[in-house]
Amino acid sequence: MLTLFGKRRSKTGFCDGYSRRDFLTIGGAAAGGLSLSQILQMEAEAGIGSSHKAIINIYLPGGPSHIDMWDLKPDAPVEIRGEFDPINTNVPGIQICELFPKLAAIMDKLILVRTLADSDGGHDCFQCMTGWRKGDRSPPGGWPSAGAWVSRLGGPANQAVPAHLAMMYPTGNRTWGEPGTAGFLATEHNPFNVVGKKPGEQAGSMVLQGVTLEQLQDRTSLRRSFDRMRHGADQAAKMGAIDTYLQQAMGILTDSKLCDALD
Repeated sequence: MLTLFGKRRSKTGFCDGYSRRDFLTIGGAAAGGLSLSQILQMEAEAGIGSSHKAIINIYLPGGPSHIDMWDLKPDAPVEIRGEFDPINTNVPGIQICELFPKLAAIMDKLILVRTLADSDGGHDCFQCMTGWRKGDRSPPGGWPSAGAWVSRLGGPANQAVPAHLAMMYPTGNRTWGEPGTAGFLATEHNPFNVVGKKPGEQAGSMVLQGVTLEQLQDRTSLRRSFDRMRHGADQAAKMGAIDTYLQQAMGILTDSKLCDALD
């Protein structure tokens, strides 16, 4: 008989006597005793490590209560529960609002995150984008948004497409979905905004107009000559970020991948 647990810890464990250490122990056994290096090697051979992942973060400032959408309380008193009925999804045990039949049909491809975190009674996108409250003590430069961390740690999968894109202009109102900034990370990880800076304003052109690739490359060579002179006088260490922006712009102008994706 194979025993995964030792003696139950009635005082330090959960109600069934097992502790967090026990769960970690059986979790390691479930992996068949494989080391991290072996797991990474197997992923590399299967091509898992080379697959690229992307996140589309849609921030909706407001909406119906969770008890009317994702966590209905049909057995609660009438003064507490919502007015809608739950329906089954294609995942046993998960029910959602009757108004979402299409979502119910693809629930196996979705994850409901059932957590509760307050924002001092306010609709605060800053907390949603960074994980910190606006009133929390901030480090020099401020807290980075989630997209900035993706850019810093993962980088772009293709030089023609920035790692951190935003499709929301700065509103000046933290309720309405500010995309966030790079914070204390380098400014090169700020979001590349593909919309204008004001409502209804179009973003700048991302295709060459009246300029050939050869002319653009000549201009780039000239810019590099000036940059070599300016690097010596750079006291604020900002040239590195500027170079990143210019490389990003060159990638966008010389490759249609970003424009094709946005179209």
